[in-house]
Amino acid sequence: MKQIRIYLMTAVFTIGFITFTNAQAWVVPAKDKAMKNPVEASKENLKEAKSLYDMHCKSCHGSKGLGDGPKAKSLKGDLGDFSSAKFHAQTDGDLFYIIKKGKGDHPSFAKKLSEEEMWLTVMYVRSLKK
Repeated sequence: MKQIRIYLMTAVFTIGFITFTNAQAWVVPAKDKAMKNPVEASKENLKEAKSLYDMHCKSCHGSKGLGDGPKAKSLKGDLGDFSSAKFHAQTDGDLFYIIKKGKGDHPSFAKKLSEEEMWLTVMYVRSLKK
């Protein structure tokens, strides 16, 4: 009987973990994934992009994009490391989609930022490589 309980508890935990993990994954449609950033990577645009990042992203993602902003501890999920190779393996379209749509604790910025501002933000987080 004890073995059956352990087996059931393990099964429930595993199913719960898989469900949680899959619920947290960003699934970006192929058409969005293929989008390219139309914003020129100029010094002027980078300055504006940093300002947008500081205003809308820094409190959660931190000043260097390490997921260590002042609000980070109160949020669920992985806030990412914008300097990592894993992060930079994502397409510009992936990043734009995440910013625009939001999910879970990550808000949608579709009504807060223009498309150009979202692309500027993509450009800025790209600049946070190690």
